[in-house]
Amino acid sequence: MKKIVLFSILLLASVLAGAQDYSSCYDGLEVPMKQVSPVQIADYSVSLTDFGGLGDGITLNTEAFQKAISALRKQGGGWLYVPAGVYMTGPISLKSGIGLRLDRNAIIMATEDKAAFVKVEDGKPVSGRVRPLISASKCENVAITGEGIIDGNGAQWRPVKRSKTSDAEWSEFNYMGGKVNEDGSLWYAYDLKGRENIADDPEKQESMRADAVQFNDCQNVLVEGVTIQNSPRFHLHPTRCENLIIDEVTVRCPWNAQNGDAIDLSNCRVCLVTRCTVDAGDDGICMKGGTGPSGVKYGPCEDILIQDNTVFHAHGGFVIGSDVSGGMKNIVVRRCRFSGTDVGLRFKSGIGRGGPTEGIRISDIVMTDIKDEAIIFECTYIDKKYNYKESDSGKPVAVEFAPDFKDIKISRVVCHNAKTAIRSVGVEGLRCVSDISIEDSSFYYTKADFDIDTFSSLDISGCSFIRAW
Repeated sequence: MKKIVLFSILLLASVLAGAQDYSSCYDGLEVPMKQVSPVQIADYSVSLTDFGGLGDGITLNTEAFQKAISALRKQGGGWLYVPAGVYMTGPISLKSGIGLRLDRNAIIMATEDKAAFVKVEDGKPVSGRVRPLISASKCENVAITGEGIIDGNGAQWRPVKRSKTSDAEWSEFNYMGGKVNEDGSLWYAYDLKGRENIADDPEKQESMRADAVQFNDCQNVLVEGVTIQNSPRFHLHPTRCENLIIDEVTVRCPWNAQNGDAIDLSNCRVCLVTRCTVDAGDDGICMKGGTGPSGVKYGPCEDILIQDNTVFHAHGGFVIGSDVSGGMKNIVVRRCRFSGTDVGLRFKSGIGRGGPTEGIRISDIVMTDIKDEAIIFECTYIDKKYNYKESDSGKPVAVEFAPDFKDIKISRVVCHNAKTAIRSVGVEGLRCVSDISIEDSSFYYTKADFDIDTFSSLDISGCSFIRAW
């Protein structure tokens, strides 16, 4: 009888999570914005253990997840409950009307077998393509909730820079096996002890890293309460989604995890990111708009509210870029705190990947111990090459998809201890940084108050700048 009562309580909690009203989050907004609406999941639930799931940390549960999700689809949707335990698994593909609910002591962990993630089409492996640990594509009303952990087992995938590890850490990585490049600067998770490779060389295998959780072309998505950690690449990556709620999610990975972005929204519309905690190896909460014509095709990140979040380590607390071609429109960031990030507010792009911003409002941000800049606009960002012509002087000739940071208002920022308060790097001959205002803020810095080139136009008023020494 006690088991029945407990299961009923869990079921009720799941249903309520899917129907929560978030309208109060929009109180006091200074600009109009489309609001998220509740995600609807049917009042029906099954347990993974009913389909052979075994949380012993050894048994592979991929088939159990597949069977449970198939059973829920036949019932018209519902919740898949994952009880306490460590569940090793390959890719999990969610479907419309299905929610994944994790017990507090449930851990879903990616298997060390990389081959399990290789994408298969028509019964044959697709060369160079792998699948995320958990994904949904072209779905409606999907959810991941609970207090459990989703672990991407990223150390089995990620390269590691020697410069970002101690001697003890470097020894631990080499103890796993792996391969170090010729100059000794980079370790690859290739030729690991007891593990099979899925590519012909370390570089190819490294390029196959997938995200931990990915939603593509979905509507009505809820991710609530869970911890997502140790991803091979990005942790939570919704792309071209609409009506997306990310609430009280924790993202964590080693500070030196390559491309370990925490929460990346790409070409998404009508989104709420609230009460999340991030401690990651790359960008914290990041907006991406695609590159070139494909970014324009999928449109801007639009009607997005980001509030009451905490970011510890990250390359940037809140970030726009570097891919911005689809644009950014009507984004509000407020009441967030950044402690120990490399940069606080980071706007980055480059020629070939830039696009317009419109109606970006950022307010009531507190920062401490920022390694580099509290606020930066960077229009010459390069991490991979894009094709555009150059003149003999090296200046760009074709300036299609140039950075276009404009209509951005930042107010009431308090930053204690940054190297530089405000920095902007534009492009000669182009209007890449304009119509930017920074108001009523205070900065305690150690190197410079401003580092703004002559190609940038910022209006700074009512701000205090104090040098530490």
